[in-house]
Amino acid sequence: MKIVYASTPSQEEEICELVRYIYSNIFPLYFTDDEIHQFERLKVLHTSKKHFEEIGTLKDAFQVMASIQTLISILESPQLDEQYAPIFNKNVANLQEFGLYFPFEFDQFVEAKNMKNPMLSIYTKADNELLI
Repeated sequence: MKIVYASTPSQEEEICELVRYIYSNIFPLYFTDDEIHQFERLKVLHTSKKHFEEIGTLKDAFQVMASIQTLISILESPQLDEQYAPIFNKNVANLQEFGLYFPFEFDQFVEAKNMKNPMLSIYTKADNELLI
């Protein structure tokens, strides 16, 4: 008999929080608001109850979290070196194994970083909030 531990609700929340972080902190560095809106419609990194059933064990949930965190670390680096491409691709493949749609190539981010001028995005989190 083998004992398998199910993923916890806090892990599911963490995965959702990492996805929100990508939409609000990573995508605006590389893409326009229109493109990000299109990603939402295409359900890029969309998580549903079905996905969490596929991410059924603690190990699976940790793999998904680690893959997303690795992608975040790579994409937040000041310089996107080609040495990161294999790690990027491996983690994208891990996410796709668990049914999370992330249809990007490493080169797309390299090109977008070279072309993109920093601009204000509706997807970025506000730096400050007005308290009334």
